[in-house]
Amino acid sequence: MASEESSLRALESLMTEFFHTCTTNERKREIEELLNNFAQQAGAWRHCLFFLSNTRNEYVMMFSLTVFENLVNKMWIGVASQDKMEIRNCLPKLLLAQHKSVPYFIRNKLCKVIVDIGRQDWPMFYHDFFTNTLQLIQTPALAQLGLVMLKTTSEELACPREDLSVARKDELRKLLLEQVPTVLGLLTGILETYWDKHSVIASTPPPSPTSGESVELLGSLFQGSQYSKLLCQPMAALDNESHQLCCLVLECLAHLFSWIPLSTSITPTLLASIYHFARFGCDLRTKSKTGTFISSNGQLNPGTVPPTSNGEGRNGQQGEGNKVDRARLGVLAMTCVNELVSKNCVPMDFEEYLLRMFQQTFFLLQRLTRENNAHTVKSRLQELDESYLEKFTDFLRLFVSVHLRRIESSPQFPIVEFLGLLFKYTFNQPTHEGYFACLDIWSVFLDFLTTKNNSRLPERESVFNRYKDALVLLLREVLNRVQFRYNQAQLEELDDETLDDDQQTEWQKYLRQSLEVVAKVMELLPSHAFSILFPVLQENLDVYLGLQQFIVTTGSSRRLNITAENDCRRLHCSLRDLSSLLQAVGRLAEHFIGEVFAARFTDALAVVERLVEVTCYGSQTSLYDLETAVPSVLKPDLTDVHAQALAALQAYSHWLAQFYSEVHSQNQRQFINLITSAVNASSPLITTKVPEKLLLSACHLMVSITSTVRPVFLVNLPAVQNIFNLITAENQTNRLPQEAHMLVCRALSNMLLLPWPNSPESEQQWQTRSSSHATLLAALTRQYRILRGTINITPRQPVMDNVKAVIQQTLPVLRDIVDSISSESTKSRQICYQSLQESVQVTLNLFPVFIQQPDVTDEMLAFFLTLFQALRVQMGVAFTGQIIHTFLSMFTREQLAASILHEGSAGCRVVQKFLKILQVVVQEPGQAFKPFLPSILSLCMEQVYPVVAERPAPDVKAEMFELLYQILHQNWRYFFKTSVLTTVQRGAAEETMENEAQFTAAMQAFGQSFLQPDIHIFKQNLSYLESLNSKHKLYHRKLFRTSMLFHFINVLLQVLLHKSHDLLQEEITLAIYNMASVDFDAFYSVFMPEFLNGCHGVDTSQRAVLARNFKLEQDLPSFTQSVQRLVNDLRYYRLCNSSLPTGTIKL
Repeated sequence: MASEESSLRALESLMTEFFHTCTTNERKREIEELLNNFAQQAGAWRHCLFFLSNTRNEYVMMFSLTVFENLVNKMWIGVASQDKMEIRNCLPKLLLAQHKSVPYFIRNKLCKVIVDIGRQDWPMFYHDFFTNTLQLIQTPALAQLGLVMLKTTSEELACPREDLSVARKDELRKLLLEQVPTVLGLLTGILETYWDKHSVIASTPPPSPTSGESVELLGSLFQGSQYSKLLCQPMAALDNESHQLCCLVLECLAHLFSWIPLSTSITPTLLASIYHFARFGCDLRTKSKTGTFISSNGQLNPGTVPPTSNGEGRNGQQGEGNKVDRARLGVLAMTCVNELVSKNCVPMDFEEYLLRMFQQTFFLLQRLTRENNAHTVKSRLQELDESYLEKFTDFLRLFVSVHLRRIESSPQFPIVEFLGLLFKYTFNQPTHEGYFACLDIWSVFLDFLTTKNNSRLPERESVFNRYKDALVLLLREVLNRVQFRYNQAQLEELDDETLDDDQQTEWQKYLRQSLEVVAKVMELLPSHAFSILFPVLQENLDVYLGLQQFIVTTGSSRRLNITAENDCRRLHCSLRDLSSLLQAVGRLAEHFIGEVFAARFTDALAVVERLVEVTCYGSQTSLYDLETAVPSVLKPDLTDVHAQALAALQAYSHWLAQFYSEVHSQNQRQFINLITSAVNASSPLITTKVPEKLLLSACHLMVSITSTVRPVFLVNLPAVQNIFNLITAENQTNRLPQEAHMLVCRALSNMLLLPWPNSPESEQQWQTRSSSHATLLAALTRQYRILRGTINITPRQPVMDNVKAVIQQTLPVLRDIVDSISSESTKSRQICYQSLQESVQVTLNLFPVFIQQPDVTDEMLAFFLTLFQALRVQMGVAFTGQIIHTFLSMFTREQLAASILHEGSAGCRVVQKFLKILQVVVQEPGQAFKPFLPSILSLCMEQVYPVVAERPAPDVKAEMFELLYQILHQNWRYFFKTSVLTTVQRGAAEETMENEAQFTAAMQAFGQSFLQPDIHIFKQNLSYLESLNSKHKLYHRKLFRTSMLFHFINVLLQVLLHKSHDLLQEEITLAIYNMASVDFDAFYSVFMPEFLNGCHGVDTSQRAVLARNFKLEQDLPSFTQSVQRLVNDLRYYRLCNSSLPTGTIKL
């Protein structure tokens, strides 16, 4: 005893020293080693039992419990049965004796150790484990402790970690499910008892009909509902102890509901009790600052801050503590409700309960959205706990996304009244996040209606009539919410500068989400939506179009003569709203085209004419160039409106294209006017003097007109001629910024290259257009083509810098032009290549000069990649061969290695693009490029692969394996010569194999990649193997079947065992199944015994159990289950065996 006492003192001083701030890391390591050595001793648990009983030092207690936890979870199988019995007896006694005196985290840890023992031994060796927990719950003084035990049991036994065999996991779940009705009955009893007890004590006379708390029942929702009266009862007032107990019960229920299936064990009484507590969240008294509770003897107690359910204390004001605690009950109750509602699989006998749950939740929703003299809905929601509101919104989201289709048609569920409540709840949210979450719910509801509307035609009219009013109301309110006119205070809080991960500001996100809802309503109610939106747009447009009268010109300066602060503010709001409404109109463009084009033609024409008018007005008056009273605000506003008008008009380019092809012949003058005006509006903006935002909008509109609408008369318009002259002028001192320059070049090129939609081939004027295109490209590449004659292999640095600038300016433009016609007709591509031919030759000549400069090589290869993808037929075999030959000779192994080693660098990108070019080459059908296959394979396997094999280099690796896959897939006969005739005559067994060494090397590279940690490469390569199998029967080929198949299965099983690529479990198991299914007999009779014999860390009897449990099934679900069981149990046996004491005899 004395030695144990001294050991305890020594341990206490060591632990205190370890956690002291002055202790060095070196000393900490020494102490850690000492403690580890002590914990590893046989029988260390006896000392720990003594320490736990005799110390008040928290560090010592925690250390001792960790020793026990390690013993139970890792060494239990090797502990003598007598010792196990002693531990099972002592720890619960210790818990009972000390649970009130030790800190909550020590108590919880001790509970977990006892539950861990139950996980191993219940019911065979620890038969009273669960009954003890139930008895604790039923003993008032120990109920809290029992609930902590129950929650820990649910967490640790229902979804245990992998340190159990599958059979034991199944057994535990079955045992727990048997106990569920009893447990739920007990928990229901506690909730009911405490509610009734405190409701009686806290009872007050019923509220008068005029009082703020009176509740009208929600239409037919509660007719005949016995719970409506219960939910109208006054709120219970709980003392601290009762509050903690009820919190724990709700925490237990929330965890139980996360894994038990929906069944009649979840009784109406239990649901009603949970809803009683859910009211705590929406009861405004939770915000009271007084913090008084009624205790169980009926006396008023001053508010004391109770610990939470885990026993932690809280700081802060007492009243605040009570407020938070009461809200916590509501949050926990709603967590329980959400766990139930999140389950999609609802048995028939539970559907009625579900309806009842929705009735009760909507009762709460009605309480949340009630207005009375004391509170508006918004102020009521503002005063509620944020977490409670989040939970409530979660419930509504789950209800609409998972269950609405079940409930919607029920006569007991008034869907329209529910939408009314959801509407009030949405538009009174106190935070932007809350509002976004509610808009998401509406989006899901609108998707549901759209699906319903599209799928069952006879019901369209009834759906339309049922929801029309609600949707119109929603549309009006969402539109109001994005307008400063109605919602200035909230909108000005939104940040419009900082970009989030999606590259949009808070304001842009707000507007985008709102406009998505508007667009979805438009799809359901097109004419209603248009009649609401267009007048609002007109109103703001009138203000904008009326600005012309306020422009005062003095000399060379033009000023907007609106100076009064109030007028400036109103103008700012009107311009911001106009900008948003223009975006809304643009977003709706897709609902005027296709089948509905004719029906909605008049509305669309009105919109397009208005947009053309606005863009012309903006360009003629140059509002962006005015001096204003508040330049930092009004100038960006005027620019933005102009840019959004151009963008909205661009959105209607598909409508214009349909107009051109369908009704152009009847309304030719009207169409020509629209296009001419749109071009006239864009043309003056294509200059360096215009703000870039406006310049880019004009350029994008021109691109859309030339690529989507393609009017035949475009090239003859004076405005287009002006742009052509600007771009092709020799003096490029006023060259546009690069992005705008590229867009204008693309627009001009498209105009000359793309076929006209309503003209036969004979009227396409290819000859004229071809020479114009040649002129355009000659002008664009003027400086670039001169480079070939002026550059030698070692130019001086200043010259080199100029050359680089020309290359980096010219090649992106050419690449963009080629890219934009890549999917067009052969004629377009022919003309494009003719115009480019000289520039391509120049690029090839310059390539060797810049091979050591990866930033330039990167640009060149990007250009060649686009050429190969779009124009390889036009370039011809001979020239393409010359290019590939140049590349293969330039990229030596040293050059490749130097580039790849600098990960993420320009050099790396160069190699990636080179490999992409080779991918295009090997995918080309026919024999033209087959002669290059050996050298491409050689480059891949002998030059690139050795460099990347042992390095991460994920980007280059991904491209290399893609190339390898394309070589195998597109050129299968390069390796397997089998013809259909030989297959029929001799059977597939005698297939002719060529280039076997290269095929084997490729397969080894794939196999090697499965041993490395990069999960993306693993997933990609596994899909490549599966693809080769489905297209070419890879796994069935003799070479693969005899010398590789089992190696691959072994590697994939080892990956599952090591859990290194757990995200890909399904894909790996499917691949194993496909490989095994080549010859199931060989898999079961040869591979499995070999695999199990090679498994270290398990004994013979365990191998026999693993083999026995792997069922000889040939269907995928059974096979998958067997693989999962094998992996789990093999890991479990290894864990058990590794923790046995040395010399343990196993029977």
